[in-house]
Amino acid sequence: MSDKSPDLATNLPEFSVSELSRALKRTVEDTYPYVRVRGELSGFKRAASGHLYMTLKDENAVLDAVCWRGTAGRLSVAPEDGLEVICTGKLTTYPGRSKYQIVVEQMEMAGEGALLKLLEDRRKKLAAEGLFDDSRKRELPFLPEVIGVVTSPTGAVIRDILHRLSDRFPRHVLLWPVLVQGDGAADQVTAAIEGFNAIDPGGPVPRPDLIIVARGGGSLEDLWAFNEENVVRAAAASDIPLISAVGHETDTTLIDFASDRRAPTPTAAAEMAVPVRAELQASVLDSERRMIAAMHRMVDDRRLRVEGLARGLPDLDGLIGTQQQRLDGEDERLRNAMQGLLRDRDRQVAHWAAQIKPPQQILSETEAKVTRSAEDLVAAMRRFWEGKTVARDRVSDRFGPTLPARYADMSEQKLDSVGALLESLSFRRVLDRGYAVVRDPDGKAVMTAATLQAGDSVLVEFSDGRVGADVTETDMPPDPVKKPTPRKPKAKARTTDKAKTDGRQGSLL
Repeated sequence: MSDKSPDLATNLPEFSVSELSRALKRTVEDTYPYVRVRGELSGFKRAASGHLYMTLKDENAVLDAVCWRGTAGRLSVAPEDGLEVICTGKLTTYPGRSKYQIVVEQMEMAGEGALLKLLEDRRKKLAAEGLFDDSRKRELPFLPEVIGVVTSPTGAVIRDILHRLSDRFPRHVLLWPVLVQGDGAADQVTAAIEGFNAIDPGGPVPRPDLIIVARGGGSLEDLWAFNEENVVRAAAASDIPLISAVGHETDTTLIDFASDRRAPTPTAAAEMAVPVRAELQASVLDSERRMIAAMHRMVDDRRLRVEGLARGLPDLDGLIGTQQQRLDGEDERLRNAMQGLLRDRDRQVAHWAAQIKPPQQILSETEAKVTRSAEDLVAAMRRFWEGKTVARDRVSDRFGPTLPARYADMSEQKLDSVGALLESLSFRRVLDRGYAVVRDPDGKAVMTAATLQAGDSVLVEFSDGRVGADVTETDMPPDPVKKPTPRKPKAKARTTDKAKTDGRQGSLL
C-alpha cells in the first residue's frame, strides 16, 4: 500500500480552495436551479442594507436562507420567527463560510393552520391597540352624494354594486381600481383608502362621502391582502366612513373589524350605502300626509278652544263703554278742578302782589334807616371819647409828675441788686483769691489732667491776664480697682450743698 500511495496521489487533480468552491457552487446551482422548500423560519433579521437573513428548519435539518433587498419588498408574507412558510428560489453556496443556502424569491404561508395562527396573533395585536373599538366607529351618511369604491375594475363586484345602487338610489360613484389578491394587493388597497381621504373638498375631483372596500369570495389565501396590517390601519384611520364587503357572508377578514360597518356581500354594501328611492319617496309622502293631517287636527283643536274661551269672555262693547263713560266723567271733573285751582292761584298772586312795596320805596326807607344809624354811631363815639378824656384828666390831677420818677427809681434799684448778685457769682472773684483757669488753644476750659499730654500747649488765665505754657510731664495716680458699691437712692440736694460738693472746675465758672 505504501508503494502505491505516491502514484495514486500524482494522478489526482489539484484544486485551490477558490477553484473547489466555485466548482461546488456551479454544481449546486446547476442541479437545483429552482426549488420550493417548506420549513419553519428561525433567526430572522433585517440587515442595515435591507437584505433579509433567516433559517429554514424542520425536525432534522437546517437550511440558511437569504432574500435580497429588491425582492424583500415584494414578498406577500412578512417573515417572522416561528412562521411555517414555503420559500421558492434557487440553491447556491457561500464560499466565505463553506455554507449552502437558498436565495428566496417568493414566500407563502405553508397551510391554512399557519395562516389562521398568524391571523389570530395579528388580530389580538391590533385589538390591543384599540383599532377595533366601537367608540372609533362612525355613523354612515343617510344619503351620500359621492361613493368611493375600492375594488377590481374587471370583476363582477363593481357591476353588482353599480346595479344595486341604480336600482335603489342612483349616486355618483368613484372607482379606485386595485388588485384584490396577490403581490402588491395590500399596498394598492391601502393607497386607495388614503387617496380618497386626501381629496380636498370642493376640488375638481369630488370627495367621497362614503367608501366601500369590496371583493368577491375566495380562500383564506385569496383574501389575505385584506388581513395585512397596513390595510387594517388605513381603514381604522380613515376620516370618511367605510364599509367593508370582502368575501361572502361566512368570510371574515381583519378589515371587517376596523371598518365602520361590515357587509356580508358587495351587494349588501350597496344596500347599506343608500336607501330605496321608491321607499324613501313613499315614506316622505306618508310623512307629508301625516304632517298635514296633524296640522289640520291641531288647527281645529285650537279653533274649538278659542271659541270656547271666547264664550266665557264678557261683552267687549259693554265693558269698554262703561269704562269710557267713567273716563269722560273723570275728565270733566279734572277740567273743573284745574280751572278752580287756577282761579285760586290768581287770587293769591294778586293778594301778595298788593302787599309788596315798590322798589323805590324800599330803597328810600333803607337809606333813611342807614342815615339814622350812622348819626347814632357818631354821637355814641363822641360821648365815649369825652368820657375817656375826663378820666385821663382826673388821673393826671391825682398823681401829677411824681409817677414816672417813682417808677424809674424802682427799676434802677432792682437792676443794681441783680448786678451785685451776678458779680458775686462770677468766676473772676475766685481768680482774685489766687486761683487760675487752664484753657486749651481753642479757649475751652480743661477739666481734668487726663485730657492733657506732654508737649500740649495751654493758656493759663489769672485775675490780671493770661500766659501761655507747655505741658512737660503728667503725673496721675494709677486707677484703683473699683469695687461695685450698692446704689443709694438719690436725694434732692440744695443748691448751696451742690456747689460745695461739686469739685469740677466748671462749678467755679
